[in-house]
Amino acid sequence: MSVPLAPLVPRGTVLGDEVYARLGEAILDGSLAPGERLRDHDLAEWLGVSRTPVREALQRLERVGLVEVSPHRYTRVSTPNSKAQADTLEFVAYLMCNAARMAIVHASDDVLDGVVAELNAVIEASRADDYAELMRTSHVFFAALTRATGNVAILLFMREAELAIRRNIATWRPTIECPLGRSSSYEEFRDALARRDGDRAESLLRELHGLT
Repeated sequence: MSVPLAPLVPRGTVLGDEVYARLGEAILDGSLAPGERLRDHDLAEWLGVSRTPVREALQRLERVGLVEVSPHRYTRVSTPNSKAQADTLEFVAYLMCNAARMAIVHASDDVLDGVVAELNAVIEASRADDYAELMRTSHVFFAALTRATGNVAILLFMREAELAIRRNIATWRPTIECPLGRSSSYEEFRDALARRDGDRAESLLRELHGLT
């Protein structure tokens, strides 16, 4: 491996989760590049932990597709492929539609207000036609929306799959290219979400993600 990782500073959470998050983020930011071999003893030494949480983290990363393992040959960072990226984009779009409906039904007024506030940041990024900021704010909004569902199954799934989803949607581009038209659709979606209009909110999300 080319670039040693900085030692891990425990934050009081489960160590295996922290190692999983650190390695996942290193894969996402390219510190651990596609095809790079991953040796548990090197990773453990660099992170300042034992090999057990590193092995557990690598197994979890394999399950979500960020790492690939060939027994007795190699453990390495996987290479993203177009099929996985397209499938993930489609899956996330449908999941957002369902999450919006569930949040509208189950979220308290205060929680829903918080989700709408995050959506305002998405709208501002869209108006500025700032793609990087649109990606960042969309991720924050989606996380807030899924939390607002209060659905344990979704929350458990997202906890495990978030890193893989973030990696595979890195190629996302807005379906509506015109920033004015796109921002107008986001504003309509925000208003539908705020007044708890599930049908309209889902319809607008489908339009925004090219599902109609």
